[in-house]
Amino acid sequence: MQVTLKHLYISDGHNYFGRYGKTSLGHLIDEKENLELVAGKGIKGDRFFDYEENYKGQITFFDHAVYEKVRDEVVKGELEPSKFRRNVIIDGVDLNSLIGKRFTLDGIEFTGSCECSPCFWMDEACADGTLEFLVGKGGLRARILDDGELKTGVYNLEVLGDAPIRDEEE
Repeated sequence: MQVTLKHLYISDGHNYFGRYGKTSLGHLIDEKENLELVAGKGIKGDRFFDYEENYKGQITFFDHAVYEKVRDEVVKGELEPSKFRRNVIIDGVDLNSLIGKRFTLDGIEFTGSCECSPCFWMDEACADGTLEFLVGKGGLRARILDDGELKTGVYNLEVLGDAPIRDEEE
């Protein structure tokens, strides 16, 4: 299937992750022309790079159509896609269908680990009601199996089959 990579982001620090019950922080998220992927480690320069061995969120994807619905139906105004703090904003695929699957994107292989579940911070980052709206459509966490580079543009996404199951105990 053809998909479009619309936006690519990294951040060197955590604004929300691991901060339940604390205040959010102000690390910027930077839009990039390309992302340098390292198998088993993540995205060079990103806050989750080499976070922990076999980390299930080495890269995160967010559906552009979901972004547009949040912008139009919840925020009802301006909203930058970077507010979701996902690495790749993608159009043309149901991300939940990639959970538990091996897939390639521009020749780079990934495994879809799990939903990138929205957290209570989404209401602060976007608008009240965002968290509730995003339940079941918060994006995809994935592992990177090949070194490579992603750039914005149109690519073929191919589902290769089921991924080894490793996330039940996580």
